[in-house]
Amino acid sequence: MTSNVKTMLFDLDGTILDTNELIIRSFIESLKGFVPEDFGREHIIPSMGNTLVDQMKLFSGLEDVTSLVAAYREVNLRLHDEYVKSFDYVNEVIAKLHAHGIQIGVVTTKMRLTTERGLKFVGLYDYIDAIVTIDDVVNPKPHAEPVSKAIAMLGADPGSTIMVGDSVVDIQSAVNAGAISVGVAWSLKGEQLLKSAGAHHIIYDMRDLYAFIGLERESFA
Repeated sequence: MTSNVKTMLFDLDGTILDTNELIIRSFIESLKGFVPEDFGREHIIPSMGNTLVDQMKLFSGLEDVTSLVAAYREVNLRLHDEYVKSFDYVNEVIAKLHAHGIQIGVVTTKMRLTTERGLKFVGLYDYIDAIVTIDDVVNPKPHAEPVSKAIAMLGADPGSTIMVGDSVVDIQSAVNAGAISVGVAWSLKGEQLLKSAGAHHIIYDMRDLYAFIGLERESFA
């Protein structure tokens, strides 16, 4: 495994923040009356990671989803603090990577308001050196632009940058930007899908990231 990594970029939802149930609940509530009664998590999970607008168009069959997006955001903000938490070891690992001089970025298809709120709520915001949201790009993931923009903001080199994510679009954006793509095995979509999308590595625990900078996990016991 490479140990010359100097920059680590992370997707937000489903990667470092466990917002899975919040997202599913927000879709189910906001789409009532627009989708069949049996619409549920199995319909939502495959497209998680795509933009909210694209998902709403897919689920509702409507072209203008302005009101559905607004309804989703109302539910999402109302329930946010009740549902959002970090995945296991995320805070510990990001703090230690940051202390070792690794640049940390977040690259997400969420809007900036909820991105910053989530990072602050779980205590990660102060470790993040760059944030790229849906508000900051013309072309969201899987296009290279979000990952490339974060790399440029940090003055980093794609070859020494990893992008960690839980969805196909994260992996594709990383590959398209020339970065090292890393999938998380705790993705609701399953690690095999991420491997098929071109993930260079799969991690099974956030502490697996220590190996990318040549650190032994045990040294942090």
